[in-house]
Amino acid sequence: MIHTRKQLELLAPAKNADIGIEAINHGADAIYIGGPAFGARANAENTVADIERLTRHAHRFGARVFVTCNTILHDAEVDSASALIHQLHEAGADALIVQDMGILELDLPPIQLHASTQTDIRHPEKARFLQDVGFSQIVLAREMTLTEIRKVAAATDCALEFFVHGALCVAFSGQCYISHAHTGRSANRGECSQACRLPYDLADKDGNLVASNQHLLSMKDNNQSANLRALADAGISSFKIEGRYKDMAYVKNITAHYRQLLDGIMEDAPEYSRTSAGRSTFLFNPVAEKTFNRGATDYFVNGRTADIGAFDSPKFVGEPVGSVIRVDGKQRRFFDTTSAVELHNGDGLTFYDRKGELVGLRVNRAEKIGEDFRIHTAETLPADLFPGSGLFRNRDQEFERILEKKSAERRIAVDISLTETPAGFALTLTDETGVAATAELPHAKEPAKDSERALAGLKEGVAKLGTTIFSARKVDLDISAAWFLPASSLNALRRDAAEKLEAARLATLPRLPRRAAVEPPVPYPETELSYLANVLNDRARAFYQRHGVQLIEAAYEANEMLDDASLMITKHCLRYSFNLCPKEVKGIKPDPMTLINGKEKLTLRFDCKRCEMHVVGRIRNSVLAMPAVPIQFHAKVPDGFHPPH
Repeated sequence: MIHTRKQLELLAPAKNADIGIEAINHGADAIYIGGPAFGARANAENTVADIERLTRHAHRFGARVFVTCNTILHDAEVDSASALIHQLHEAGADALIVQDMGILELDLPPIQLHASTQTDIRHPEKARFLQDVGFSQIVLAREMTLTEIRKVAAATDCALEFFVHGALCVAFSGQCYISHAHTGRSANRGECSQACRLPYDLADKDGNLVASNQHLLSMKDNNQSANLRALADAGISSFKIEGRYKDMAYVKNITAHYRQLLDGIMEDAPEYSRTSAGRSTFLFNPVAEKTFNRGATDYFVNGRTADIGAFDSPKFVGEPVGSVIRVDGKQRRFFDTTSAVELHNGDGLTFYDRKGELVGLRVNRAEKIGEDFRIHTAETLPADLFPGSGLFRNRDQEFERILEKKSAERRIAVDISLTETPAGFALTLTDETGVAATAELPHAKEPAKDSERALAGLKEGVAKLGTTIFSARKVDLDISAAWFLPASSLNALRRDAAEKLEAARLATLPRLPRRAAVEPPVPYPETELSYLANVLNDRARAFYQRHGVQLIEAAYEANEMLDDASLMITKHCLRYSFNLCPKEVKGIKPDPMTLINGKEKLTLRFDCKRCEMHVVGRIRNSVLAMPAVPIQFHAKVPDGFHPPH
């Protein structure tokens, strides 16, 4: 198969339009964001007007905006989802991120379709199927190795997307039902209750405790910084940062971090290029470790490794700084500590108490004492802080203050040419992508008194693009003499040319094409589907039937699965984590184990052939008694809404 995956896209998250705009300014080639409803982050919704505002800014740089519509839908929600999709297309959204295959049965506008992470793409056959039914971009499962990615790349020619940073769901995406079973809040409908971040005891088949009060299903955060080139060479073209709940500082810092890394790859390997225009200049030094993380892992990209869990705490522990030397024994309002870094007023520090729980405190005043620091706090120090306690910093106040201000500037390089016309002068701007625009100025040709000074003034004047998105790369004065042009006239000519170039760029930016589905409909790789396929509505059922599936179970959220079921399927294996893997230790059997949280008990079963762990349980009666409440989106055009190009 011929591959064209030579452009690399940095795909950043946005909780809201303002964060999305800053992600663009910090180098993102594309943004993914939730609309007013049906996105798999229920608390990260935005109006259609928000989406329109973001697309206007993104399109100035040729960057794209992808909108999530990736929950599974009840039948009563399908028409509302259809109305929303049409509005999103009119608002300029470049692609729709989809989980529910019922959406493909709708009368859709010509918007590009991307397969959501919840479609659980781990195998070439499924990847090829999704490509053949009309998906232009598909996000591969985070658990995949480089070898597995190469196999998918060899079987497809659509764009392959991969998560390179951020929180990791311990379960295969789309295959986690524990939240719905226990609370009625479905992860597949954007309402995950995060049972994976709770503390658990782990018991063997005889009831003996293997681990106690640890966050056994909590993963470290994904960080593929060291693997970007390998991922690109394997076939990944879209590098996705997790975080539609993350704040502005996180998105700025992490986007800038990966922008620099990808730019470095393109400098070393000119066969790769980026998908949008402009270069970001940063007013800070991006440091990925400074913003929220649970420690770092590259997960399974280079094969299974032991240290992928954040068992001690699901919180942001921070960077190690030193240890406590002495504690104020009277009022307990200060302590002395060693520190490998400069501590600041307002910093956030953490330590583990005697129970192993992470405790945080805020620095009121950091006082340097020789090589050490005296830390004053506004509150009384926790009782478990004592000499020898190890300290971490999870908030660097000085770093955060930098990110609260303007921290990046993105400009598109242009070549500038000033020429003469019969009636006066013309200024042509040609951007780095080859788009050009010309503005003309009728003006008398009067020789300047000081030729050298006049030419320097003209060259400097046409290059003053500071209030625009452009920066001068090359300036050419193609004129027969050093003419006198007042600064006001030159400024007007330059502004006119810049405005025309922006308009020309938007006019020449094509809408992303919708991939045509293969006809006749290609068969799905399987003829039977269990609840794991997440089929919740009639249109999704019709889609799979049209593609040859004969037996289709209802989604778990239909509440028809009353007996024990796999509530979570994960590549993470607790037998492996505690050196109890039958493949690694002779004489060990893959007997079931038990996870215990209070009165809640979950059975762990191990599929050693597939190297998977199943967390088994059943739906609670209290959830069965809950009525299904469909989401309704009322398609009203907001005031002042004007669809962008």
